Amino acid sequence: MRTLEEIIGDIRELEQELLQELQKKQDEYFYIIKGKRIEFEEETRRYHKTLAKKLGRYFADAQLLNILTAPVIYLCLLPALFMDLVVTIYQAICFRAYGIPRVIRGDYIVIDRHNLQYLNPVEKMNCVYCAYFNGLIAYVQEIAARSEQYWCPIKHARRLANIHSRYHKFIEYGDSAAFQDRLAEVRRDLSDLQARR
Repeated sequence: MRTLEEIIGDIRELEQELLQELQKKQDEYFYIIKGKRIEFEEETRRYHKTLAKKLGRYFADAQLLNILTAPVIYLCLLPALFMDLVVTIYQAICFRAYGIPRVIRGDYIVIDRHNLQYLNPVEKMNCVYCAYFNGLIAYVQEIAARSEQYWCPIKHARRLANIHSRYHKFIEYGDSAAFQDRLAEVRRDLSDLQARR
């Protein structure tokens, strides 16, 4: 039977393979990435502009339910901004004190779809919102995962719907001897984070 570490290694290899496949799409859709900027070929950019739906047509085609619920969706931005601020301050203070490598916000909150010329201004705004919100959730999850590894690195007895990035390092549920013997070791087991930077 394969060990947990072997399976994790396979997952990391598959993630790298996935990234390579995604990078092939740059050639297929005629863009290049320069730092944080994405540049399309001029001809592609002009073609994309012809595809953008005019705002009048966009609202005429929109479902009434989507228009009526949009304010509720955007209301979630207020607590999201507050959460972003709080967890950023939290990790700036606590991670430094505990010796935990900080989570790089820009690795999780990636906002670039607003550069697509085939989107109208409302679609661009919606893409910025979704990218920010989903990136924020991933950023907060990683901060929480590193915190959990430090404070309570014990696996759950029940199955989880989503396993975070640090969970495989945790001590088995019910293994009291390992908890007593290995807590300090698990807290310091952050070498894979330094290796990935």
